[in-house]
Amino acid sequence: MKDYLVTVVKNEKIAENIHAITFLLKEECKVRCGQFGNIAVGGTHLLRRPIAICKVDGREVTFCYQVKGDGTKRLQAMETGDTCNLLMPLGNGFFVEDTEQKVALVGGGVGVFPLISVLRKYGQSKEISAYIGYRNQNAVCGVEEFAKAHKFVGVTDDGSYGEKMNAVQAFEKDLKAGNRPDVVLACGPTPMLRALKVLVEKENLTCFVSLEERMGCGIGACVVCVCDLTNGKKARVCKDGPVFNAKEVVL
Repeated sequence: MKDYLVTVVKNEKIAENIHAITFLLKEECKVRCGQFGNIAVGGTHLLRRPIAICKVDGREVTFCYQVKGDGTKRLQAMETGDTCNLLMPLGNGFFVEDTEQKVALVGGGVGVFPLISVLRKYGQSKEISAYIGYRNQNAVCGVEEFAKAHKFVGVTDDGSYGEKMNAVQAFEKDLKAGNRPDVVLACGPTPMLRALKVLVEKENLTCFVSLEERMGCGIGACVVCVCDLTNGKKARVCKDGPVFNAKEVVL
């Protein structure tokens, strides 16, 4: 973990209300897929914005984000050549065991972006199937990355792109067809993860989920981003996660 002064290389719209910003670091940074960065957006925003790392190419690191509040609007306004502070890499990411050869990625919403980092890490050594859900065709993005998977199934809530279903339903359909993975890695809205947890428990599948919570410091000190564990204890999403075994967290 290090606090970098970074320079904006590009900041572009890639889908409806979705942008990708690429920063240049002064040195290369070793990042584990599924980790995140805490970006200072300036102005009156004392708290940084925690965003999953989408991809790293040498000294360039890319984050994809949804424009929602004033903080992400300030991020959207950054232009090539602008500088800001970036604390990274943070949290515990995804890890695939050597014995886990068939990997299923299940993602929805802005949760699809950390899964791109998984595909870039393990795509050459594992058989990866990606089940990615979007709201509609205007929200579709990242297809050029997911198309590199062994199998890519893109679906939408309204059927305007792919079949009319969500990512969990697409995954379940493939499960019934006999495509059973060794491990499932997922990120997306809580209702999606909750439905996935029910499915993987029924199918006795190993599943790891990346949680999204509001964060303050991003390093485990402020205890803002706590989540409930199934053993009755609590965990910090930023420090103990954001990736957890699905059976260990309450969704």
